[in-house]
Amino acid sequence: MKPFSHDAMTTRTSPGPTPPRQRTRDHAPNGVATRVAEALRPFLPPGRSPVRLRCWDGSEAGPADAPVVVIRTPRALRRILWQPGELGLAEAYIAGEIDTDGDLGSALAHVWAGLAGRPAARPRPGDLAHAGRVALGLGALGPRPAPPGAPRARLQGRLHTTSRDRAAISHHYDLSNAFYSLLLDETMAYSSAYWRQPESAAYGLADAQRDKLDLICRKLGLEPGMRLLDIGCGWGSLAVHAAREHHVRVTAVTLSAEQADHVRARVVREGLDDLVEVELRHYRDIASGGYDAVTAIEMGEHVGDADYPDFAALLHRMLRPRGRALVQQMSRGSTAPGGGPFIETYIAPDMHMRPVGQTLTLLEAAGLEVRSTESLREHYVTTIAAWHRTLEDRWDDFVGLVGEPTARVWRLYLVGSGLAFAQHRMGVDQILAVRTDDRGTASMPATPASWYGSGVAGEETA
Repeated sequence: MKPFSHDAMTTRTSPGPTPPRQRTRDHAPNGVATRVAEALRPFLPPGRSPVRLRCWDGSEAGPADAPVVVIRTPRALRRILWQPGELGLAEAYIAGEIDTDGDLGSALAHVWAGLAGRPAARPRPGDLAHAGRVALGLGALGPRPAPPGAPRARLQGRLHTTSRDRAAISHHYDLSNAFYSLLLDETMAYSSAYWRQPESAAYGLADAQRDKLDLICRKLGLEPGMRLLDIGCGWGSLAVHAAREHHVRVTAVTLSAEQADHVRARVVREGLDDLVEVELRHYRDIASGGYDAVTAIEMGEHVGDADYPDFAALLHRMLRPRGRALVQQMSRGSTAPGGGPFIETYIAPDMHMRPVGQTLTLLEAAGLEVRSTESLREHYVTTIAAWHRTLEDRWDDFVGLVGEPTARVWRLYLVGSGLAFAQHRMGVDQILAVRTDDRGTASMPATPASWYGSGVAGEETA
């Protein structure tokens, strides 16, 4: 696999009643595509349209070299009229009412590049009236369409209470262990891998995930008999690896019942039940401390902005003096701190991401000394591409397991996320911090050479 390639993001168009190209109807004054394109123009930034439209009557309109967006039915327009913006478009895609002719990732990248830097449109009242007349003439007006069939997040109560957090985690992670077993590799790691040999044809996702787990354990300086607290343990990839390879005692904590059941069965199956204890609880309910190491691997995004100082303080409190914490966490730019309506509704509700520098400040404010920050942004592009390739290669299996609308949710999620990381709208970092003792001693190696398997390990300082 080539590093950070978008070749793996090719998406097959779902079968449906898409008519063949009819060049004779291209830009025909009465063609549906021309009428839709003219009605939409005032709502887009001025300039060239970023897409070409193909509508249910076979007509097309728009630049010949632009990605083709297929509108299969007037119901797609009705859905977008009822819910303008990102969520309406996403739900029309989930329902199979709109699609792209070819690679979804390339189409989204082209649209993003075409709209970037262009001023937002300001439609006039007359533009709204004209769009309404076009919609009426095309049969697009009517009652709100039914939801597209994929489960929406339904959260209640105050933000980041234990019950609401449990519901948010359950929505995403309790989809089913069978689903994630199909999507992920044998390690069951659901976070960015670490691609040390991306050019090697014999080196795959499972190898890159094991390299990520090894890197975490080396950064933490794990040795036999140490105690590791893994907060948000997922399906047990790190807990099992640390116990099996480094002979440490692990407390693995998750708020997902499906994950807890999976990890417990996995620990017994691998004969590690004397080293790994699995707790189904909220991180706020962790009582004991004195751990040699604490990890939170892509879990901090679920904590929430207002609660993160308390979470950072918990990391400090759980560690013994000179113990180390490793946080692998996604980030966003300061102008886009949330995931957006589609992510909030269908993927990961109540998530919050901030610029990495703000996270470092919060960790240090809690008394931790940050010793290393390593970006894995490009590694995530390759990881997501591997997950997406699995989704496409085993599409029929996913559809049979969760239904086509949910499979299309995940296609849109993986393609969009991969693009966000590739374009540096999102990032992910490994942050290593230490709780120094009363004298300020960290007991860190003199250099990080030993973390990367090259050179001579640094001596531990007193």
